[in-house]
Amino acid sequence: MPIPQPHGGELLDLVQRDASKRDQLLAEAKSLPQLVLTPRQLCDLELLLNGGFSPLDGFLNQDDYESVVSEMRLASKINPATGKGYLWPIPITLDVDAASAQSLKQGERVVLVDLRDETPLAILTVESVYQPNKQVEGEKVFRGDPEHPAVKYLHETAGDWYVGGKLQGLNYPKHYDYTEFRKTPQELRQEFSRLGWDTKKIVAFQTRNPMHRAHRELTVRAANDLGEGEGQILIHPVVGLTKPGDIDHHTRVKVYQQILKKYPDNLATLSLLPLAMRMGGDREALWHALIRTNYGVDHFIVGRDHAGPGKNSAGVDFYGPYDAQELLAQYEDELEIKIVPFRMVTYLPDEDRYAPIDTIDTSKVKTANISGTELRNKLRTGDDIPEWFSYPEVVKILRDTNPPRSKQGFVIAIDNSDKKGDYLGHALEATLNQFPGRKITKVDATKYDAFIISELVRAGAGVIATGPQASVSAAATAVGSGNSYAPDLSGSLEDAVESTVAFLKEQGFY
Repeated sequence: MPIPQPHGGELLDLVQRDASKRDQLLAEAKSLPQLVLTPRQLCDLELLLNGGFSPLDGFLNQDDYESVVSEMRLASKINPATGKGYLWPIPITLDVDAASAQSLKQGERVVLVDLRDETPLAILTVESVYQPNKQVEGEKVFRGDPEHPAVKYLHETAGDWYVGGKLQGLNYPKHYDYTEFRKTPQELRQEFSRLGWDTKKIVAFQTRNPMHRAHRELTVRAANDLGEGEGQILIHPVVGLTKPGDIDHHTRVKVYQQILKKYPDNLATLSLLPLAMRMGGDREALWHALIRTNYGVDHFIVGRDHAGPGKNSAGVDFYGPYDAQELLAQYEDELEIKIVPFRMVTYLPDEDRYAPIDTIDTSKVKTANISGTELRNKLRTGDDIPEWFSYPEVVKILRDTNPPRSKQGFVIAIDNSDKKGDYLGHALEATLNQFPGRKITKVDATKYDAFIISELVRAGAGVIATGPQASVSAAATAVGSGNSYAPDLSGSLEDAVESTVAFLKEQGFY
């Protein structure tokens, strides 16, 4: 089938749209007040500028914001086929503090600046400055659980005022990594045509995790299910902001590059999506589908608990397993993209192949799988990861960035407000340097800041940090609880040395 129309009927690449006025706008920008963007705002602006968020042409004004929160529709852009506002489930807002809000007036123009290099990216014409009801936004958009990461962001990080208005595009945010895979919607649509895919069915696979053999298998099956020779695959991982604790995008992109080589020729391509995820479950799944429509895709794999953040501290799921699929089915008549339900596959060791689990009688057929927790444990301990689960090239990448415990660094954080702390530092330096595997370095935490200490630990060093409690605690926090230890100084030096060595051995460092 032909590449679908963008959501709203027009791909709004604002940089291309305003290219003829760019010099004039850049000259004007020099005299305008500036807003320096946060990391999330930078991700949102990139997708506003390149058309990934079409039909949006700016940050939501108050009317659009309230309509999106309550109805999942834009108030200002009406779909002529339905007479209703175009679907849009996630508020795209420019949040600011009270001082910034008070300085901005309706009709005023402000330049939005990249926090990384101060490049002017866009000029916003202010339509409304408003104070949102964050409680209502959290409840309606993200279901209100205070532990939900998007709700926490709303109340703990986001500014208390929003600024809405249309944008004029100046520059896309500049990237220096994986530039050949950072394709705008227009560039990806052109690539599909160049590949001869513009008459095919293209299924997109969204992920924020590394891919393994099962992911390759399920995407190939999804393409094949669209008809023999009719299906193509877009691997479209998120490389903006994902869930805290996720594997970094550099590691993941290296994995995706290896996975891409495992597909038959001209079956799959890779493009990176600079999205700031909200982990918004069903609403986010609808958002993802609309974004993929803008990127020229007509089929989209939606998995179990798609874009959900898992469980809260009480063990309760933030979303039901099929909420996303059900919401998308509710609006399928308004979507240019068709949803492909995720078919979980499992490995059959007796047959050395993968098969959809819904086609297997597990009471009669032997199956095998490795969970995410089991994989992390194998990386931590250095245990073998079988080739039926992942490709050796992928495992090597994961091991390089997630070395086993015996090759990881650590910090011993010692408060030396009492001289006993310095004595213990010297005793531990001598004791631990007896053991093979890593160099032990003793540093003054007042001369080496927490970041430097954490980088030493990331490089595999054993660090003994001595200093005032505040300094060594900052170092331990930067490193993380799994790789830091604060000895008990209440007993003898010998006891403190013995308990520290015991901890390191128990944790697998030795």
